[in-house]
Amino acid sequence: MKRMTFTLIFMLVIFTGCSNSPETDLTGQAPEKEEHHQHEKPSFFQGDLREKTNSVQELPKFLDEKSDDIKIIYAVAAQHQEVLEHIPCYCGCGTSAGHKSSYQCFVHEVYEDGSLEWDDHGTRCGVCLEIAATAVMEYKDGKSIKEIRDGIDEAYKEGYSSPTPTPMPPSDH
Repeated sequence: MKRMTFTLIFMLVIFTGCSNSPETDLTGQAPEKEEHHQHEKPSFFQGDLREKTNSVQELPKFLDEKSDDIKIIYAVAAQHQEVLEHIPCYCGCGTSAGHKSSYQCFVHEVYEDGSLEWDDHGTRCGVCLEIAATAVMEYKDGKSIKEIRDGIDEAYKEGYSSPTPTPMPPSDH
């Protein structure tokens, strides 16, 4: 558990640097004019891959060639739907990909039988990875979902895209 927490913190530091880098984004492309987020345009998201697996324990094959850090964030994100469905993403995916929360950057849909349809959007987006890692770490540290949401909204209110249309958590969270 301590190793996973350390890895998530380490990733947060790395992706913070990557997501704010003016030279290139995570795809190696030069950024658009917007300082923190490079993919406002809907065409960026038209290539999102989706893959169904039998359970949250079975990661999608599109992660096979990704770093262990990305795999960890995907696994942790999928296991924390109750948190991430109340945390907005600020990368522009609400407008361009129709995402409703940070959770959908990783999991498109959960079915009644426990199977999942994963979304590879998070594999290319430092903002998505950073928000999910932060939210889950803070939740594990005992913060309420409302406190986490308030912190994410404050941290990303300037210099990022508009947030996804994410519902606020119930007052008892």
